[in-house]
Amino acid sequence: MAKRKISLGELAEKIDLTPANLSILKTGKAKAIRFSTLEAICKVLECQPGDILEYREEE
Repeated sequence: MAKRKISLGELAEKIDLTPANLSILKTGKAKAIRFSTLEAICKVLECQPGDILEYREEE
């Protein structure tokens, strides 16, 4: 988001998601994400899913 100079609110508006739900995704607190949401984020940010996703083992 910083690289594209887009705020959380702007991105949320462009992908039709609430800022609160986008914040949950951004902080890593989400348990799941819809492929359509991931696709929309990647389209707006002009990136690939691997650029924004990271695997972490649960403790």
